[in-house]
Amino acid sequence: MPGRRPGRRPPGFLAALLVKTVLMAVVNALGVFAVFVAFGARSWGFVVVLAVALAAADYIYFSRRAVPAKYLFPGLLFLLVFQVYVVLYTGFVAFTNYGDAHTIDQPTAREQILAVSEQRVPDSPAYAVTVLAREGGAADDPAVDDPAADDAGAEAADDPTADDPAAGPGGEELAFLLTDPEGVVALGTADGLQDVAPDDVTRDEEGRATALAGWRSLALSDLAERQQAVVGFRVPLEVDDPDAGSLRTQDGRVAYVNQPLLSWDEATDTLTDSRDGRAYVADQTRGFYVDADGQELTPGWRVGVGTANFERMFTDDRLRGPFLQVLAWTFAFAALSVLTTFVLGVVLAMALDHPRMRGRRVYRSLLLLPYAAPSFMSMLLWAGFLNPSFGFVNQVLLGGAEVPWLTDPWLAKASVLLVNLWLGFPYMFLVCTGALQSIPADVKEAARVDGAGALRVFRSIILPLLMVSVAPLLIASFAFNFNNFTLIYFVTGGGPNIPTAPITIGSTDLLIHVVYTLGFESGGGQQWGFACAISVFIFAIVATVSAFSFRRTRALEDIN
Repeated sequence: MPGRRPGRRPPGFLAALLVKTVLMAVVNALGVFAVFVAFGARSWGFVVVLAVALAAADYIYFSRRAVPAKYLFPGLLFLLVFQVYVVLYTGFVAFTNYGDAHTIDQPTAREQILAVSEQRVPDSPAYAVTVLAREGGAADDPAVDDPAADDAGAEAADDPTADDPAAGPGGEELAFLLTDPEGVVALGTADGLQDVAPDDVTRDEEGRATALAGWRSLALSDLAERQQAVVGFRVPLEVDDPDAGSLRTQDGRVAYVNQPLLSWDEATDTLTDSRDGRAYVADQTRGFYVDADGQELTPGWRVGVGTANFERMFTDDRLRGPFLQVLAWTFAFAALSVLTTFVLGVVLAMALDHPRMRGRRVYRSLLLLPYAAPSFMSMLLWAGFLNPSFGFVNQVLLGGAEVPWLTDPWLAKASVLLVNLWLGFPYMFLVCTGALQSIPADVKEAARVDGAGALRVFRSIILPLLMVSVAPLLIASFAFNFNNFTLIYFVTGGGPNIPTAPITIGSTDLLIHVVYTLGFESGGGQQWGFACAISVFIFAIVATVSAFSFRRTRALEDIN
């Protein structure tokens, strides 16, 4: 059969090239957009990663040399983003105090503390306010009679890195058009109060200034859209003296003089209360401003805490006991779940594998029904069956008995093991059935001819051969049950609670459910750093147990 002439394109080459070009154009467009978004957010790490990934994709899919990479690159990229990055970031957070009161950096925390500390001066006059907005800075404003302010505004507008406290949506500059009780009008910006030309001001019948040339007055709907920016905007009375106070408004109609109760000393990084002179010093080990008595100002900020989160599991006097109890129960639950499901699965598989058993197909189909039903629905049904007050088990099967299946610590443990047995044995039954059918019948027959009884045949022949196939699945089942969050969440919710624990911990809690509680449901505030530390601890345990078990099961392969 004559070969294709050198240099001749295969059929469909142009169509494939066109499709590839269109797809890569879409990928490049999305990638460039993501790079610009990350650049605007100043996330330099994401900028570098996105740029490198985009360049690698272009090289791989437009090169004739990187044929294997064309198939490996998508999976490798998703692995790095959704697995490696998540694991590394979880490990990073585990060494920080990241949590409900420590979600921001120190400058932002300090700004929030100072803002909250501001209070309205009791005898402050009321200033009528009209909120103004316009695109850009205050340069070349004909309504402002302060050339120096114009030049400063122009410089700020030309500085792309300047933080504009008066910025509204779309980069608009906000300002207050203020009318004091005597009818004097001034323009209030982040740079202070500025005089305005009377001819540029429009007043209403009550003498209130409502418009200024060069600016746009905001209606009520505009104020609602810019509520956060308007409420947070301040007009300092004296730029060089922050303690003199500033004008703020809560409704966009009236402004009052607010004075900070705390002042910040940049040299010592200390906040001082003007009422009693109490000083709050920045504690970089805890991420709080703290006074001499240990009182903290919130919010705090993120700091590295070293191994404190890991040490807390075993050194906190109040937490150590409940945590060790949860750790022991997690191991027991995982081991007992694997043991009970495997034993029941093997027994049922051997019973239905007997040649004299009739209707094996029907029985096998029935035994697989719990595995076919959605697991979370089965969990919710079992939680209802075991309800102590109106559950089917107590009211029907036990004739109205009041057995605390889900409220007694030991019965709750037995209940989740029972539910997990119901959900897990069909899988083990299915696996063991396939493994039993792969064992040669002549091996078992030879053992019987040699005089071995049924128990000896099972112990010396069937079980070792069965473990060759099943052992890796048992290890995987242990790892799954070690992190079986769904079962605990739907059946007991981790309860009943341990009252002596400083955080929300229950008698049936697994470590993974404690992580969820700390991160999302903790009554004492979310503690994401501590939750990540426990996650790393879980990862280390599962990895160690799995590695040890796989090394031990290698000896079983010699039997095969």
